[in-house]
Amino acid sequence: MAARWWRRALRGLCGAALFLSQLSVLSGRAGSLMTTKLSQPQSTLAKSLTSTSTDAPYFKAVESTEIPPYLTNCPSNGLCSRLPPDCMTCNTNYSCVYGRTATFDCKVKPHVHCVDENNHEQENFTINMTCQFCWQLATSDYVCTNSTNCMTVSCPRQRYNATCTVRDHIHCLGNRVFPKMLYCNWTGGYKWSTALALSITLGGFGADRFYLGQWREGLGKLFSFGGLGIWTLIDVLLIGVGYVGPADGSLYI
Repeated sequence: MAARWWRRALRGLCGAALFLSQLSVLSGRAGSLMTTKLSQPQSTLAKSLTSTSTDAPYFKAVESTEIPPYLTNCPSNGLCSRLPPDCMTCNTNYSCVYGRTATFDCKVKPHVHCVDENNHEQENFTINMTCQFCWQLATSDYVCTNSTNCMTVSCPRQRYNATCTVRDHIHCLGNRVFPKMLYCNWTGGYKWSTALALSITLGGFGADRFYLGQWREGLGKLFSFGGLGIWTLIDVLLIGVGYVGPADGSLYI
């Protein structure tokens, strides 16, 4: 009797264990199904967002409407050969002979309009110019900066570093802006004729030195009566040959 009872108890326990295992398997499947259903809208939303960003309309970059700075110096519908160098691009003629006239092939820059002698619009043309670099031009073909800090009346004569720019109507090879060492040649407005006349007539009172801005020498001549005439004669000679000049170091007019 006892053996039968133990067998029935073991069978009941085995059945309960099997039931619990099946229940756990069923609950796991249900959870996975729920997870799948919940994940589907999220993936759909992600796809919609991706497709939206991919299918977004493409906006082209707005073309620049700024006017090139060189156009302000380029006359419209003028002769192409008369255009300033900033309005054209020319090919360097390496076969030209220095100092001789050579022909260069040129092309106008964008937005520049010019015509030939027959009033026909053209883009490609030729110009004739002397085969030489810009820094080799005559002094009348370029403009240089002036210095008011150097002494023009000195021995030896002083120089200063100037920046020179070629005039618009002049064509040349190389850089159109270049450095150059120049003699001090600025003026403060003093006239040589006035200084000489004052030295001859009123030099004994120091009028010539006062006019040139040399106050100490003027006072010395005034109180010494022109060095008893000797200083006056010496100043007449020095001003006459240009050795004595304005106190600011500038040139006479």
